[in-house]
Formats: sequence, C-alpha cells, structure tokens
Amino acid sequence: MKPESKKFITTVGGRPLTFETGKLAAQAGGAVTVQFGDSMVFAAATMGNEPRVGQDFFPLTVEYEERMYAGGRIPGSFFRREGRPGTDAILVARLTDRPLRPLFNNAIRNEVQVIMFSLSADWENPLDVLAINAASCAVMISDIPWDGPVGAVRVGRVNGEFVLNPTYSQMEESDLDLRIAGTADAILMVESGSNEIDEGSMIAALEFGHAAIQPIVETQLQMAREIGKEKRAVALYSLDETLVEKVYNRIAEEINTLLDAPHSKHELQDEIDNLRENIVLEYTDPENTEEVNAYKEAFEETYKRVVRARILEQNKRPDGRKLNEIRPIWCEVAVSPRAHGSGLFTRGETQVLTMATLGTPKEAQEIDNLSPTDSKRYMHHYNFPPYSTGEVKMLRGQSRREVGHGALAERALVPVIPDEKDFPYTLRLVSEVLASNGSSSMASVCGSTLALMDTGVPIKAPVAGVAMGLIKEGDRHVVLTDIQGAEDHLGDMDFKVAGTTKGITALQMDIKIKGITPEIMRQALTQAHEARLAILDKMLEVIPVPRPELRSFVPRITTLHIPVDKIGAIIGPGGKIIRALQEETNTKIDIDDDGTVYIAATDGASEATVRERIEALTESAQVGHIYTGKVVRVADFGAFVQILPGIDGMVHISQLDSERVERVEDVVKLGDELTVMVTAIDENGKIRLSRQAVLEGWTPEEALEHDKGGKPGGNRPRSGGDRRGGSSDRRNNRGFSDRNGNRNPRH
Repeated sequence: MKPESKKFITTVGGRPLTFETGKLAAQAGGAVTVQFGDSMVFAAATMGNEPRVGQDFFPLTVEYEERMYAGGRIPGSFFRREGRPGTDAILVARLTDRPLRPLFNNAIRNEVQVIMFSLSADWENPLDVLAINAASCAVMISDIPWDGPVGAVRVGRVNGEFVLNPTYSQMEESDLDLRIAGTADAILMVESGSNEIDEGSMIAALEFGHAAIQPIVETQLQMAREIGKEKRAVALYSLDETLVEKVYNRIAEEINTLLDAPHSKHELQDEIDNLRENIVLEYTDPENTEEVNAYKEAFEETYKRVVRARILEQNKRPDGRKLNEIRPIWCEVAVSPRAHGSGLFTRGETQVLTMATLGTPKEAQEIDNLSPTDSKRYMHHYNFPPYSTGEVKMLRGQSRREVGHGALAERALVPVIPDEKDFPYTLRLVSEVLASNGSSSMASVCGSTLALMDTGVPIKAPVAGVAMGLIKEGDRHVVLTDIQGAEDHLGDMDFKVAGTTKGITALQMDIKIKGITPEIMRQALTQAHEARLAILDKMLEVIPVPRPELRSFVPRITTLHIPVDKIGAIIGPGGKIIRALQEETNTKIDIDDDGTVYIAATDGASEATVRERIEALTESAQVGHIYTGKVVRVADFGAFVQILPGIDGMVHISQLDSERVERVEDVVKLGDELTVMVTAIDENGKIRLSRQAVLEGWTPEEALEHDKGGKPGGNRPRSGGDRRGGSSDRRNNRGFSDRNGNRNPRH
C-alpha cells in the first residue's frame, strides 16, 4: 500500500516553501523533502542505537551530495557518475552542520548522521538554504533528542531593498549574499559575501533575515506536534561534579599562575600538559584507564572555567591583551623572486604566506554543478599543514575546513578583483599557513591582499580580516578582538569579519551556544571595524598601493578584436595555425566566441610579432589596395594570386601587363610574386585583381574599364580552407585552442 504523505506549506518572500514527509525513506529516523520553486532537497536523519564506548565527544556527521540528475545533466567526469563531493557540496554540508550542532546535547554519545542530496534543481532557486531547512526538519520529526528547530533564509539586496531567497538572476544584481540560520529566539549561523556593505546595513539585514525565519521555525514545530516521533531516551555522558570541584580546588591557582607568566603558545601548552600529567599521577592508578580519563576531563573543565572566568570577571586574556587589542603584526611582500606575487602576513603566532599566479582566460576553472555558473576566473586555495601547529600527522587530501577557509578568503576578495574586461586574467591565490595560533583564515585574507598588490593587480581596495570571539555566561558577555587558539577553543563564538575601509566584504559566524542576539553582533561588528582599520594601516606601511606594473614574470595579456568570421583563420585546420603561432612566438593565445583575442606574452617583442601576424591573418581585402602575393594557380584566362593568408583573387590575362599578353605563362609562372591592385569584390566575395593598374597608375574604375574578362570575378577558396582562411566547417573553429590545438570553448 502506498504510504500517505503529508505536506506543510509556509511562505518565504511571498512564495511557498513546502515540507513533505511520509512518502520517502520510511526506515530513517526522520526524512523530509523541502521544495522552493522547482528546486528540491531530500534529507534523512538517523541515530545509532548504542553509544560509542570511550568516545569523548558528540559524534555528529552531516553530508550533502549533489546529484546531477536533479538538473537533468550527466556528470562531466570520466566515469560519468558523481565522485567525491565537490567544493560547493562540501560548503553546503558545513553550512548545514554549523546551526544544527549547537542545539544537540554534547553529552550524547550515540552517533547521529544527517544525509542530504538534491532531487531537483530549477537553475533559479539555490539549494543551500533548502538543505539547512530540510536537515532541521528531518531531525525535528525524528526520534533524535534535539533542541531545534532551525530556520534558514538567504537575504539579498537589490536597488537598496532586501530580498528574501532571491533567485540566481536577482543575485546578479544584488550587492549582498547573506545566509542566516537560527531559532525563534536567536541567530546561530551567518555566512555572507557583500560588496563593501557598512555595519549598520549588515545589522539591518541580519534582523530582516531573523524575522523571516520565524514562519519556517513555526511550521517545523507544527510538524513535530502532528507527526513527529517520540524522542528517544539516550544515556548522557556527564562529568562527576564532585571530581571537577576537587580538581578545580587543587589546581586553579597553579593555572592562574601559568597564565599570568609571559608565555608562547607552546610554552603554555607544555606547562598545562605537565600539570595535567601531575594531577593524573597524583590521584589515579595509571592502569585504571577509566579513572585516568575522568581526571583528564575534569582537568580540561577546570582549565576552561579558569580561562573563561579570568576573561569575563577580570578582563584578562590568556596572553595578557586587552579585550579589543590586536596581536603584533608584521608583513612582507616579494618573498618569492619568481612567483607572480607573494605576501607574508604575521599576526602574533599566526603566519600565512599567500602566493599569486595570473593566467590566461582559458585557465579559468570550469564548474560542473547545479548552479548557472559554468566557470570561475578567481580561485583561492588554503593549505593547513600539521607543522603549522607543531604537530605530526598523515598528509591527506584537502580537509573540509581547508575548503571552507579558502572559500571564505575568496569571498572576501571577490568584490575588489578588477572586472575581466579591464583585467583579462585568471587569478589563483594559494594561502600556505606556516604557523597557527588562531585566525589563520583572516590572516589568509590579509596575506592575499598583499600578494595581489605585490603582483600589480589593480584591486579596487585593500581587504583585511579579523576574528572576533565571545565569552558568555547567563546575561554577562565579553566580546574579544582577534582571538587566538585557546580563546577559540574555550570560547563561545568564532565571528570572522573581512572588509575594506568602506565596508564588509565577507562574514562568517560559528557558535557553540544556542544563539546570539543582534546586540552582541552589533558590538562584535563595531570592534571588528576598528580592528580592520588598524590592520590595514599595518599592511599599507609595507605596500601602500598595487605596483604600477605587473611583476616581470607575469605574462602581459593584450586584447584585440577580430570579426567572428575570421576566427577560423587564426585557428586553422585542426588548430595548426594557432599552435604554430604559439610555439614560434612563445606566447599563449585565447579566442572568445565574440572575436576577442587574448595574447599572453612575457616580452613586448613577442606580443608585437604575434599581433602583427594575427592582424595579417584576419585582414580583409580592400578595393583600391595594392598587395604583393604569390601566384597559386595558372589558367588560360588568367592567374590566381594569394594576396592575403587564405585569400586569393584572379588577374585576367588582359590585366597582366601593359602590353597585350598572348599566353599567361609568358608573364608569370606558378610560385612567382606579383604586385596587384584589388579592383572589385563581388557580393559572393570573389576578388578581381589587376597588375596593369599598378603599372599604369590607374584607379580601380579605370582598371575595370580595360578588363576584358567580363564581369568581375575570381576563384573559389582553395582546398583546405574557405576564403576566410579557416576550416571549411566553421563550427569547428569557434572558441579557442590550447598550445596543442585542443578545443576548449569558453561559455
């Protein structure tokens, strides 16, 4: 029997948002589809039956998988099936995890898994905020204990007006892309990119978004009341408070003494590790693993309480800074002599080196996902090796955290990257974290600005970033500027803000508590603004403006425009001509479908040479112009002369000389050079030539009067190419070719 499904509908931005459950995945703990327009996401949430033995954290995993069939497409991979999640899918999984996690009880040790995938993509409505709502609803109606629900929306701003869940086309006109998730009472997650929006406008957008999630939250509460499963009772891991008090009373003063003394990250960590081991040896039998673990956790809780109390009650941070004080900063550029650009940014014990590389338009990244974007000319990658924290670990592929931090730095800099029409380069930045004690993603933003300026990229404005923290107990709270590792680990918020002197370009918030208020956000943004200006001052002491010229090893890209029907003349059959041009001049040539030609060369002479040759290849014959060409065919009635690459015309026998010519061969033979004038070009492109006009100094009209060959005419294109100089199948000549002649059309 077909199961009965139930639909619950609410409204977002005047359009229906539909939750449906009961039809799919009946054996999951909770399963739901969420639809907006024709975009649809499925989510299932399930919890394991038994707790994980010996685990000291809550085991939650959130996965999002992008199915290309949702958009009616076949994956572009070799195997023609989805492989490991791409960057966008990873970012959606992280985006969903962040608001869900704070609402679970950290004492749960049963594994919880939330899996989402796309069912339909309409190319107008993004899937990411639907995934958050679907995951929240799946958990909400399941038997998994949770303090949700969560609602999520996207906020854009078009012509100064906020727009809820804007479409892709609306986002092209928007100067804000804000994704916000929260409960009925507070904001849990923020992810934003914007075009230098001021702090007041950002707060207004956050308040607008939080108000918009209320009906989504209420709809999920209604679903839980009407069809939700009874929440399962699970064993909760809890620390023995008596044991915690015992350890606290024993070592709190010693921890305070360590924190008061001058120290580096590793000096403090070594002292804390030694103190932990001493406590364990003092109170436990080393063979009793359970007892040892209990005392270690009691020690960690004590350390956390001491650090938080010092900040909240005494305004004392672990490294002795004031609440709004930034760590010492020093910067450097031109670290690498051969890289296109480099920027080294050091803040306290965090150090990031960003390297910049510029390439041609064809080196843009091709995108194969469920969004309308099919290429990306600016890429930012972030690497976080184990040595940056003084550790030794297996080197594996890029982690989700690295993907997320790279995307955040990219988002921060996108608004200041020059437009492609003004700066026709593909840009790749790689941020290498060399040392880390907090805020490495924001150090990547700063290092990347330095690298771009060192390269000579004419960015619209320099960008800096800073991470804000929070310690909150009840109604008391303290906002921290430029948090380091311990404050991130032991605090309640990691709020990253990047921007220019004018406004915010990127925003990301992760929290560990059940939401924060707009008032706390307002304070954090105010402190971040002051810090951002101070950091920019330090950066601009090293390089105040972008270099006036690109550095020496950067290829210079120049552009010229040719008629679309001349594209084939440059490419040639099978890419033969463009390949030869590139190899002979040591340049790279890209051709756009609109006839824009990009020439990348490392020296002016090579650029000039290839430009001249392209202009020659694409030149059109002009009536009255004189050309010197080679005789390519001889007939009884005249000679055919190639006056331009791939372009021939016919000289009638009557126009070969000033005197009467009996036989064509008496004047010219195959391969001879002949100087001729174009006297006529008919509607079919056939060209009439005259040697006599050159000898006599005639005009084209005078030459035609003496032309005994009748109507102006000429030959058809020679074998191997049309009169435009390209392959006879023009469809094969569109787009552009690489050095090996491989086709790679740009969209």
